[in-house]
Amino acid sequence: MAKEKTLEDLFYDTLRDIYFAERKILKTLPKMKRAAASEDLKAAFEKHREETEVQIERLQQVFEILGKRATGKTCDAIEGIVAEGEEIIEEFKDSPALDAGLISSAQAVEHYEITRYGTLKRWAAELGLNDAADLLDETLKEESKTDSDLTALADASANSKAKAA
Repeated sequence: MAKEKTLEDLFYDTLRDIYFAERKILKTLPKMKRAAASEDLKAAFEKHREETEVQIERLQQVFEILGKRATGKTCDAIEGIVAEGEEIIEEFKDSPALDAGLISSAQAVEHYEITRYGTLKRWAAELGLNDAADLLDETLKEESKTDSDLTALADASANSKAKAA
């Protein structure tokens, strides 16, 4: 008979999912930076690329806490979000609306990450993995800040430039 799945199994499975997602995002951020027109948006993408490297290291620490090797599991959600972002780059290239579209794509990524990290943090606490919960909370705070910073960029210039065109 198959072993009954537990919250610990779900935690590990979801951890593998976000690990794959973060590595995919790390590869995608330089493309988004190159596509952006605004220097502020280029800088935001570069800052997030650097943060993502640290976030991947934190995830590796969580895998170590579990006594497991850091391995990803294909995340269809992030694959879809990234594909939509690539469509925006292609369809709005050289358009004043490109930066607004890039911000919306980046925020879709952030919202996905916020959901995953919030859930993983709660599950880690439930499982008594307090060190893991602390690491996941650090990343959750960074993702929320990035989302807020992207909103500020959209409000400060990207949306109005897209609208005025």
